[in-house]
Amino acid sequence: MFLLLLIAAFTLIVFYIKWNYTYWQRKGFPYHEPKIPFGVLDGVRKREVSLGTAVYDVYRTTKGKVLGIYLMTRPALLVRDAQLARDILVKDFENFHDRGIHVDDENDPQSRGGLFFLKGQDWKNLRNKLANSFTSGKLKAMFGTIENEADKMVNYLNIQLADDDTKQFEMKHIMGTYSIDVIASVFFGLEVNSYEKPNNEIRNVSQKVNEPTFGSVVRGTCQFLYPSLEKLFLRLGWREEAPNMMREIVKRTVQMREEQNITRKDMLQLLMQLRNKGEISPDDNDWSAKVGKGAPKPMSIKTIATNLFLFYVAGYETTASSASFTTFELAQYPEALEKAQRDVEEALQKHDNKFTYEAIQDMKYLDLCVMETIRKYPGLPILNRQCTHDYPLPDSDLVIKSGTPIIISLLGLHRDEIYFPDPMRWDPERFVNKNYDPAAYLPFGAGPRHCIAQRMGKIIVKVALAKLLLNFNIELSPVRKEIQLANFGVPLIAKDGINVRLSKRKPKQGA
Repeated sequence: MFLLLLIAAFTLIVFYIKWNYTYWQRKGFPYHEPKIPFGVLDGVRKREVSLGTAVYDVYRTTKGKVLGIYLMTRPALLVRDAQLARDILVKDFENFHDRGIHVDDENDPQSRGGLFFLKGQDWKNLRNKLANSFTSGKLKAMFGTIENEADKMVNYLNIQLADDDTKQFEMKHIMGTYSIDVIASVFFGLEVNSYEKPNNEIRNVSQKVNEPTFGSVVRGTCQFLYPSLEKLFLRLGWREEAPNMMREIVKRTVQMREEQNITRKDMLQLLMQLRNKGEISPDDNDWSAKVGKGAPKPMSIKTIATNLFLFYVAGYETTASSASFTTFELAQYPEALEKAQRDVEEALQKHDNKFTYEAIQDMKYLDLCVMETIRKYPGLPILNRQCTHDYPLPDSDLVIKSGTPIIISLLGLHRDEIYFPDPMRWDPERFVNKNYDPAAYLPFGAGPRHCIAQRMGKIIVKVALAKLLLNFNIELSPVRKEIQLANFGVPLIAKDGINVRLSKRKPKQGA
């Protein structure tokens, strides 16, 4: 009898798996033939490709506006049409307002209260409260801190280079160190100087987040695309170390500021203001978070830590990658490099050779360079949403059912010759010549759920690049080539690093 029950159970499981993998066929959608049991994640499982490139491989080897795919046993819809993708993010946002990622209010404080994770009205409420953190006035007030960290990078490189020396540097390391320092200072108010003290606590958090282990690959993939497994991992007691490390840092810093009545112009101060007063002041000159003794506090330190950790994780990798990829591409195109250097110098001349927030805004060609880099190398290679109401697919009889995960391959759209002619050529001028389809350009997402910190991110990247261009010559090492992408992680990571050769330029006033 036991043997019969075992056979029956096994038969039912096999039947269910086969039936599940006919979901898109039954719904009448075009579909990608699944590799059971991992679907499009089979290459990720084998450590052959990263998550973003696995989805990109499916995008570029198929046709049509939409394609049914499988994330292990979970059916998801890959959107391949740029205008449909933009409509989902903007015009039809009410049908796709959630990300469809792991949220567990009971067991996971990391997902509770985090802007990236929240759904529906909870997300909308927090988003509205955080909006005043990124006004021009707030960013201008933090600009001096950003510049100071870029100067540390320049000082480090100057020490490494003799006056007439040319030396190879791995730019992801250089820009990653800058990114850690600037985020530590601007977001947490901590001066860490990772060039001199590489084993500081903020850098340790980064190493935990980005370590290329099998466990990190599994957790990163599940948090994005398979939330049921992430919930199971947490209930089994498998918790990530980095968020806990960050919570301790934030708790200690908040308590010190409150006890010593310290006010600093950074993101932590603004979140303390939100915690203590229930709002971030629209007055760009008001940074006080002080309230009366015993007054109720609408936000917990855990929620502050969760959001700062999310800003840190998103900001560290995208800043380091965008700046280092741009450096690499400038080295490949000497004419663009010369034009970028001239752009930076002319912008400074307009502002009395002072390195200011306004001067950075006037570096228009440098802005085009960054725009083209995040086109070719989007910080996050996919966007994910979840259908929250049944959605009739335009110009068809098909209906996307509520609860369906939606995947948009930014790497696919941004490297599709239909939308960006000669897509593998790095060409900042394409945005001036209008040689692209604007609907397909989505490096920060679009619509109400676009990246809230995109302006800050671009400023941090442009400051680093401007300082580099003013102070150093950049050469390719050794010949023009395409970067190979690593087989791990959610963001795009260069397989063998990003190597260029630097030598000193004659210092410019304001540099």
